Amino acid sequence: MLATLTRPLTRAVERYLPGSLVFAVVLTFVVALMALAWTDAGPLQIVTEWGDGLTGLLAFMTQMALVLMLGHVLANTRPVRRVLDRLAAVPRSAPMAYVFVTVCAALASLLSWGLGLVVAALLSIEVARACRERGIKVHYPLLVAAGYSGFAVWHMGYSGSGPLTSATPGSFVEEQTGFIIPVTQTIFAWWNLLGIVVAIVVIAATVWAIRPRSGETIIELPEGAQLSEGGEADPAAGAGGEPTPADRVDNSRAITLVIGVVFVIYLVTYFAQNGFALTLDIVNWTFLCLILLLVGSPRELAGLVANAARNVGEILLQFPLYAGILGMMTGTGLVAVFSNFFVQIATPATLGLWAFLAGGIINIFVPSGGGQFAVQAPIFLDAAKQLGVEPGIVVMGIAYGDQWTNLIQPFWALPLLAIANLRVRDVMGYTSIVLITSGLVFGGTMLLAGLTS
Repeated sequence: MLATLTRPLTRAVERYLPGSLVFAVVLTFVVALMALAWTDAGPLQIVTEWGDGLTGLLAFMTQMALVLMLGHVLANTRPVRRVLDRLAAVPRSAPMAYVFVTVCAALASLLSWGLGLVVAALLSIEVARACRERGIKVHYPLLVAAGYSGFAVWHMGYSGSGPLTSATPGSFVEEQTGFIIPVTQTIFAWWNLLGIVVAIVVIAATVWAIRPRSGETIIELPEGAQLSEGGEADPAAGAGGEPTPADRVDNSRAITLVIGVVFVIYLVTYFAQNGFALTLDIVNWTFLCLILLLVGSPRELAGLVANAARNVGEILLQFPLYAGILGMMTGTGLVAVFSNFFVQIATPATLGLWAFLAGGIINIFVPSGGGQFAVQAPIFLDAAKQLGVEPGIVVMGIAYGDQWTNLIQPFWALPLLAIANLRVRDVMGYTSIVLITSGLVFGGTMLLAGLTS
């Protein structure tokens, strides 16, 4: 049944889905019209809230850009690339290739959403190349879609901005509730760990079920397509081919190794003093630490960063547009309209489920895990207090909704598609099917958490 549904949906998406920038512009006008219809705001106030909101996510944009860039750099270090090469040789059939890429991308996304996106793209290319060399026909757009589908579990893991914000001292969550919500009640809650396992299995099974059958069109990886290489040490950069003292320093492994060891000392000290208190900054510094320990020299690192920066640009361009949408939704009270609707029909057992559904809707308009959490969480945390629901449940409900509708929101697919050299419309038909099956898992997990808390 899923395979039958996939074909017409994929054709429709390929024909009618615009580019991601146009998508963001269209969403801007859609939100403006909804604010006019459902709030008391007038046209001038809506424009003002939009303009004032354009700069509202600049600090968060920097953190997110670092997560993406550092994830890209880490995935392109030579030790990690060697691991990817070995992994690419594992699949021995096309169905196994789709499932394998899904699972690997999901596991990487649980560590870091930026790493997950990059691993999904790089592993898709490597698996497609390895399969082509062995005469195995794999549908390249579905392989990349499989990697992006694995990304749908990221907010359940190590870099989840919602649970990390809730666990950060001094955050708005602590100001509102009077306490922090440790990751043991969110990321490491038993129902979330169970949800991770079930979600990965269901998503992988969905990708397997919608694969092209015999006789259907299969688009393979284009001939000559390959991964971009990172920076390499160049010992003969000086005049006349002789390395200068500056060249020797630029190509010295000791430089990056020493600062990497300093990072290790800092991180060990941090965790010894604070326990397993994760924040976005600590996640970034953890991956920067790994990068410094794995690269061969400052010059190699500079080359890797230059390659990574190319894939950050389009996201940086669209962040202000989505920040403007966020400004409209918060300034006019549109977010409260959405959230309050779900809160009013919630019970203690279903509040987490409604937080998930509200989060999924809001994420389509504001695809920023942290930004969305900042405007939606206060409403649901207050409802949790009134209904006697554990706050960690609504935190993860919002997180589940955020990761869920990323499957049909092209914003976070941009870096993956840039690396894979595909368009949004090439993969969104497949990920729309995954949206349906994964939504059942996420919603079911929230119900389970609510019923057993």
